[in-house]
Amino acid sequence: MAGKIAFQGEPGAYSHQACRETHPDMEAVPCKTFEDVIETVRGARADLAMLPVENSTYGRVADIHSLLPGSGLNIVAEAFVRVHINLLAIPGTPLSQIKTAMSHTVLLGQCRDFLREHGIQPLVGADTAGSAKIVAEMKEPTLGALASELAGEIHGLHVLARHIEDHDKNTTRFLIMSREPDFKRRGASGRMMTSFVFRVRNIPAALYKAMGGFATNGINMTKLESYMVDGSFTATQFYADIEGHPDDRNVQLALEELDYFTTDMKLLGVYPADPKRR
Repeated sequence: MAGKIAFQGEPGAYSHQACRETHPDMEAVPCKTFEDVIETVRGARADLAMLPVENSTYGRVADIHSLLPGSGLNIVAEAFVRVHINLLAIPGTPLSQIKTAMSHTVLLGQCRDFLREHGIQPLVGADTAGSAKIVAEMKEPTLGALASELAGEIHGLHVLARHIEDHDKNTTRFLIMSREPDFKRRGASGRMMTSFVFRVRNIPAALYKAMGGFATNGINMTKLESYMVDGSFTATQFYADIEGHPDDRNVQLALEELDYFTTDMKLLGVYPADPKRR
């Protein structure tokens, strides 16, 4: 598929890596914020958006779930991308010379063991690829960056240590979104995911009752998260992922029961399950 895919961050960010891995034929377009990514696709300056939603070590990506319902975009795919963290430095620098490593605070927290073992002080940067860019520009031999190998390739840095993350299964889940929904496509395995948001009616045990339809119809809900909306402690919206397709009879029955106990429900996307999900 030719075209453009937008991501948040500097070239070499892990979102850029996700674009490379899933759509190597598309031009990756860097954007400053998640909102900019969404607007780039909505304005037809890119065809797809690559948005991280959760990390196996760090948890959910802040703000993403609250942006999705009003984005005007539709989830058409998911991608699980292995996050390998590497220590990068200017060419010719030995590992023993690195005294400080710069990166996003999340990555610094995921490499505590390595940094402690080598006596390297963490330094918080705006993001991972941006830190690599700064290290390349400063040419300071005692300063390294924690980032992807792609960031090192782009900014001319050498890899001093590969895959230094504390957890060897560190993975980020991305959602790929487009302007148009694609509810009919089925993956090669036939396994499908459906994502939606909803608010429950203000009655006792409404959430419990709304969830009952998924249990009685044998549907696996892989994610259920809540977050406040409209600046109110009493207005709660839920984001959910389930296994199945709205055309499946058991999913139809569960969604009908959900509808009875909710004041608002919006379908965000129907898409093939990534084989890496399991």
